[in-house]
Amino acid sequence: MREVIELCADCDTCRTLMEKDCVFFPELYRLSDREKEEEIPVTEAELRELVELCTLCGLCPCPRVPEDLVKAKNGYVQKEGTPISTRLMIDVPRLARLCCTFPRLSKALTKNKAMSTLLRKVTRTNPARQFPTVTEPDFFQWAKKKGLTNRLPGKRNVTYFAGCTAGYLFPEVARATVEVLERNGETVYVPPQQCCGMPHLVEGDFDGSLQRAGLNMESLLESAKTGDNLVCSCPTCGYFMKVLLKERAYFSDDYQGSIGAGENEIRVPDPSSGNNQFRIFKKSAYKDILKDDGCFSALDPMSRIGLADALCDAGEYLAHLHAEGRLDTFFNTINERMVYYAPCHQREQKIGTPYLDLLALIPGLSLESLEETDCCGMGGNFGFKTHFHEKSLAIGKPLMLKIRQHAPQAIITDCLSCRLQFNHALPYPVFHPMEILARAYRNAERGGNIS
Repeated sequence: MREVIELCADCDTCRTLMEKDCVFFPELYRLSDREKEEEIPVTEAELRELVELCTLCGLCPCPRVPEDLVKAKNGYVQKEGTPISTRLMIDVPRLARLCCTFPRLSKALTKNKAMSTLLRKVTRTNPARQFPTVTEPDFFQWAKKKGLTNRLPGKRNVTYFAGCTAGYLFPEVARATVEVLERNGETVYVPPQQCCGMPHLVEGDFDGSLQRAGLNMESLLESAKTGDNLVCSCPTCGYFMKVLLKERAYFSDDYQGSIGAGENEIRVPDPSSGNNQFRIFKKSAYKDILKDDGCFSALDPMSRIGLADALCDAGEYLAHLHAEGRLDTFFNTINERMVYYAPCHQREQKIGTPYLDLLALIPGLSLESLEETDCCGMGGNFGFKTHFHEKSLAIGKPLMLKIRQHAPQAIITDCLSCRLQFNHALPYPVFHPMEILARAYRNAERGGNIS
């Protein structure tokens, strides 16, 4: 953390760049300025609190900062352990299984005032926040009943990674994704899958994140080897597996050997210059800096790169089908005014906004796109935390004001964490783009409804 403070104070770029959408950098600069101007050292307690303010949103321009913050978070976990409140909040699959096994207990905990107060105290959840409801069947139970968890031999499938939030808290989103894919002639396969690992990484539970990432990578790459297309509908899962997981993997000896880098070269892909273009660094000068020593270096670098390259955001995948003339564009009319918000983790995948073009194909739908510089402030489950709740709402306030000015009939966003924030702060219904596309397909003149 000391290294981060000194690095950021020396650079100063994020003092104004991240002032609006982040609570970490303003506090960092406040502490740094105080230390320089008033000669009051930053205390250990202040460093600890500072670490807690980073949600790994991906918006900061320097990759060094989040890497060091993850190490700092993990250092505190190694020293202090993971609090039970954190373990409860980040393990959505276990929480869902508990609620479904004991439905009366679940209802009592969320509806009974005394029990709800106890639960909030244990989980350190702000009293103003409403717990998401876990209902049966969850998406994975539904998928198993439909036979989607069995690969069809001789078929090229779309392997679908749903993620925990769509899998357990908003299964209607995952079902809509399957519906849209099947409408377009795709055979959907739902493989064995864990939480992507992002919630654990954000909280410093590095071992938990690494374990889940490894298991998912093995399962998904097994599908990719059979020729399946890999699709993900959650931008946070996508950001984790497509961006964070492969960070620094290009510096590995395995990758450098695979592209035939020279003895004194480190070649790094440069997509801005075109396919198969590289930036070249002298190994003698950069070998101690450009190396695969990040959070996930224990996992095979070629597998990390392979998964990142194979995985496709669901909107991105449909956009590819449309470009190839294979997308079913026979949509029913939806005469409503809606706004679309592209979440932070989708933006950081650098895939543009494919859902905007897809939703524009729906007759009658009036759609406004919100500015891409705004953040909802939720930060995964951080908005539920007592110490982060007000900060979360403060970050999201500019975005909420813009949405209120539009006064839409509904909000569309592909991030279900943003959906929880919108549900908390605004009176408008919120949908995933896949839900709107599925709705537009239903009852159309050709094909009928796909159930």
